[in-house]
Amino acid sequence: MGAPKFNPLRDVISGTIMAATSVPQLIAYAETVGYAGYRGLTTAGAPLFAWGLATGSPWMNSGVTSLTAVMAKTDLGGEAYVAKYGEKEYVDLVSAYSLYIGVASIVMALVGFGKLASKVPTSVKSGFKWGCELGVLASALPNGLYAFGSSLKGMVATSAFGDVVTTVKTAVPGATGISGVANIAYAVTNPQSWDVVAAAIFFASTFFVMKAKSFLPKWLPPGSEVLMATAAATVFSVYYGYEGGVVGEIPSVDSDSGLSLFNGMVKVPIELMDVKELLNVPIAERCFGGSMVKLFITAAIFSGVNFLSIVGIASGFESDNNVPWSAPRELISQGVSNLAAASVGSAPVSGSMSRSLVSRMTGASSQLACIVTALLWIYMMPYMSIMSPTPKAALSAVIVSAVVKNVVIPKKILALKGNDFIVGVATAATTAITSPTIGFGVGCVIYVAINVLVRSPKKKVA
Repeated sequence: MGAPKFNPLRDVISGTIMAATSVPQLIAYAETVGYAGYRGLTTAGAPLFAWGLATGSPWMNSGVTSLTAVMAKTDLGGEAYVAKYGEKEYVDLVSAYSLYIGVASIVMALVGFGKLASKVPTSVKSGFKWGCELGVLASALPNGLYAFGSSLKGMVATSAFGDVVTTVKTAVPGATGISGVANIAYAVTNPQSWDVVAAAIFFASTFFVMKAKSFLPKWLPPGSEVLMATAAATVFSVYYGYEGGVVGEIPSVDSDSGLSLFNGMVKVPIELMDVKELLNVPIAERCFGGSMVKLFITAAIFSGVNFLSIVGIASGFESDNNVPWSAPRELISQGVSNLAAASVGSAPVSGSMSRSLVSRMTGASSQLACIVTALLWIYMMPYMSIMSPTPKAALSAVIVSAVVKNVVIPKKILALKGNDFIVGVATAATTAITSPTIGFGVGCVIYVAINVLVRSPKKKVA
């Protein structure tokens, strides 16, 4: 089959569909990162535009995903950082992290890491993915079951689960993920603590998003069910005066601000970060024990793990559609898009499987579709205030519906046998309890220890 023949009209149509159906995800994943949901809208365009210019794939899309969101929040201690320094400084911190990840991606591409990434054992990848998805669930559940998600933290702290968290963190200071696991455990075992209205919106939206494909018209593009669920929740919020957590006010960009090109003939309504200020953000001092080496290593691991998503997407298109791809080029694309993310205050970005599949399904023929989506996100910002009353419970449903099946029934882990099963379970548990970065590293170490260093004795031939 090969790459499709260039058709600009199809790209415009595909890019427009993508722009419309992805808006709820942009807000939801921003909430997962740990800052205001509207920032997902204001910062999504630039990284995707850069990706469209750099990638060699006609269908692959990038952006903040559930994986990059939870990894960034965990690596940077999002909740604690916001509580101590405020959201503005946290945005600067996240942006600086995107910058380092962008640089690490490009350096790793130049030294040949792109081809090495495909060698990561399946057992490690499966366990790591499950641990991260549990982290995503832990981030989304509070806003889904409670009128204000922050209230769950206080409930857990005064319960037996809070004592477990304290004990584990005392023994293993790096076990930041245990708080999320405790949140899930408390919420599931204490349904009487849920907010009735928030929980109703959450369960109804989750059910609709997960089951809609079975009864919606087949000609509707993937993502339409997400758009419908959030639209219905927004209408409910407006007409029935929903008093729980909502997206809130979406600040507009001043007409005189933003990027000006060609002597002011072209205005790009995005606010750029000061790169010099990003380099001065005390990210190493506040998040990595004052060690720049630890920061660079963590950013490199993040980049490598991120790239596994791109490898999976590109390999799928190659096997299904015979579309060739270049590992070094796509790793550089990841780096370039993360540098663009840093410049506008976005969390780290990576390849998005769901958006890439939508792009292929809706007939995209080239990278122009990505660029169209990015430009629509940038120039349609003045009209995004329509999302202000959207309940966070509905956005949580969007996230949960994407991961809950695999969390409850981890088919890929259960399919592993022997030593691989041990590696998968150990990687999953470590990732969930500590952090994605530590979990991935520990998983690789366990794999090497079991499969390389510990050799079973050879049987003697009689």
